[in-house]
Amino acid sequence: MLYQLHEFQRAMLSPLTAWAQAASKSFANPASPLAYVPGATRLSAGYELLYRLGKDYEKPEFNIHQIVKDGHNIPIVEQTIVEKPFCRLMRFKRFADDSDAVNQLKDEPVVLVCAPLSGHHATLLRDTVRTLLQDHKVYITDWIDARMVPLEAGEFRLDDYIAYIQDFIRHIGAKNLHVISVCQPTVPVLAAISLLASRGEDTPRTMTMMGGPIDARKSPTAVNSLATQHSYEWFENNVIFTVPPNYPGVGRKVYPGFLQHTGFVAMNPERHAASHWDYYQSLLRGDEDDAEAHRRFYDEYNAVLDMDADYYLETIRVVFQEFRLAEGTWDVAGERVRPQDIKTTALFTIEGELDDISGDGQTFAAQELCSGIPAKNKRHFTAEKCGHYGIFSGRRWRTIIYPQLRDFILEHNKTTRTTKEKVEA
Repeated sequence: MLYQLHEFQRAMLSPLTAWAQAASKSFANPASPLAYVPGATRLSAGYELLYRLGKDYEKPEFNIHQIVKDGHNIPIVEQTIVEKPFCRLMRFKRFADDSDAVNQLKDEPVVLVCAPLSGHHATLLRDTVRTLLQDHKVYITDWIDARMVPLEAGEFRLDDYIAYIQDFIRHIGAKNLHVISVCQPTVPVLAAISLLASRGEDTPRTMTMMGGPIDARKSPTAVNSLATQHSYEWFENNVIFTVPPNYPGVGRKVYPGFLQHTGFVAMNPERHAASHWDYYQSLLRGDEDDAEAHRRFYDEYNAVLDMDADYYLETIRVVFQEFRLAEGTWDVAGERVRPQDIKTTALFTIEGELDDISGDGQTFAAQELCSGIPAKNKRHFTAEKCGHYGIFSGRRWRTIIYPQLRDFILEHNKTTRTTKEKVEA
């Protein structure tokens, strides 16, 4: 019923937000007589804020069409390489006309970015991808909103997530691949690579774990506390709902994105209230740069997706309640997850000093679990004054964290490649 009420609210707000948008433009457009009434700027700003607070936020685009590298304009084309019911494997293909630039692109490392499936779309990592494209061939997991997946596509569990990651690694080719997981996927990605190693399959050259709950018992945050204070049955009975008829996934049990978004906002309500007030003040001042920065952030932050109920509930139990990875008790499709079996994949763990989602030491725990990796092939970095999102987006990511990640990948990248590999950029 809650999902239906949410949809009813959206339908009711739609005319209001459309009217607020039109009113805002009427009081701001120099061609409109309303732009010259007393207080027009204040009215326009108020209606614009009302529109932003009430509008629907659809999945954003990556909008990475070009990068500039060593003075060359490098066009970027998005390609879907593998398409599965709940995820697309995307590649950001780089092109160049200059022969020297082409040769350089061919020799750069291949990176698979494993985006979170925890409420937001993969576009949350836009800055991560754009930065990585300077020095790497980049693939990313683009998870699909569960409400858009028909029931006949089948179920999706945590085990399926792990199987997807393994399939993507095999498709790209593990021998010369570097895997980066951000937040939630650190756990299933470590499980996926552990299982590959246990079977004797090729594993990636490096794996980088960034701000994830490898061992959620360490420095528990509000996110961890919520999972431990309530039983599995509480989550099953209180946050799982059925997709209504106006979506392709009608009838599918999901954890709705709007609930996750409410939880995100509830963690820092004062910060969000201040941000919207600052946006209003920017509109009054005519500071379009600050206003546009606010729009870009909340266009991404407010765009959320539903997660399949089985996947969500299993994540709560396995990662945040029973700590099976850290305890060494996790079985996936009948196979025990043994990080100690990983021997030839280098490990880099990255944490933020001020991370309020994955606490201090939660990601570093992978260092101890991966006891089969030689110490010389392990590295850890804690970014000072850096919150959760700052690990993979923003100035600190670009200027402090990325250079270390780039050097780590380059250090472990294979220098000799086959003829077939050299054909592709």
